[in-house]
Amino acid sequence: MRYRGLVLAMVFIVALTFSIHTVRSNVSSTPDYSFRVISAGQSQVDVEIPSGATGSDVAKILFDNGVIKSARAYFRIAVGDKRSEKVSPGMHRLSLKISAAQALEQLLDSKRIPNLIKVFEGAWKSEIEDLMRRYGFTKSQIEAAFKSVVLPKGFSNSEGLLFPAQYSFATGTTATEFVQSMVNRFESENVGQQILNSHGSYSPLQLLIIASIVQSEADTADFQKVARVIFNRLKISMPLQMDSTIHYIKKVRGQIFLSTSSTFIVSAYNTYKHNGLPPTPIGNPGVDAMSAALHPSVGDWLYFITVAPGDTRFTSSNSEFNGWKKIYEKNRKEGAFK
Repeated sequence: MRYRGLVLAMVFIVALTFSIHTVRSNVSSTPDYSFRVISAGQSQVDVEIPSGATGSDVAKILFDNGVIKSARAYFRIAVGDKRSEKVSPGMHRLSLKISAAQALEQLLDSKRIPNLIKVFEGAWKSEIEDLMRRYGFTKSQIEAAFKSVVLPKGFSNSEGLLFPAQYSFATGTTATEFVQSMVNRFESENVGQQILNSHGSYSPLQLLIIASIVQSEADTADFQKVARVIFNRLKISMPLQMDSTIHYIKKVRGQIFLSTSSTFIVSAYNTYKHNGLPPTPIGNPGVDAMSAALHPSVGDWLYFITVAPGDTRFTSSNSEFNGWKKIYEKNRKEGAFK
């Protein structure tokens, strides 16, 4: 019995050794181009990555277009590098005959995405329309696109639903498909679904409006506190008096100072003249601002002010707020906000 056990053990060891050797041989024998320095005249090809493509799908596309030596080489890289999950759908301009590792780097390089449109967090619909015109769409095509886009239930305006991200589309994409893809992206994002499925005291539209104000009023670190100030003011029917809503009316950015005359502008978006929220979002908020609207900080603050870059203060005291306002005025006049 001991002899038989010894023989079985030896057979197992031989089989294991063979398996390891086979795996190592398969790995080392996977065809792949060597790393190469990319020259200015290097041949390139435009490759389209469809939405929802898997690592193996991308590998086959790269191989079929002559970018890599074998699909297996890229698939191995994709499995071992989580960044492969961030490859954007759309067109990518890639060098030919490069290593699988280089192919992944180029796929992640936004400079290699032709006709790239970057929608920044807080962008207005009007700014996105300008981007679309620069992309090549006509004014009439853009207007028709925004009229025909399918919006989530409870929304009649796409402002706020155009998810901030990088977009690149295949040749022949229509303006309507372009706009719809931004709305679809909002609906597919986890935070977007949370807003659309909210059943609390505030409707999905109201939450998105709050998120858009939060996006425009503060730095990311203060988003949740600003959201709480908005909710606290709404609860006691206190005017929001948010400068960002005036900036939205006037279509100006980067201005800290707000003149007294601006607070008298006749507009439903003027939160100095009208209580409550404006009728629509005042921009297209990002994930952090939407999360803040869903999960505001706990606090009794009714006021906040940025007295200097990076120094935003929150209080429930009007007198303390007025004291901070004097510090802000002094810093502004001394050029702290330039």
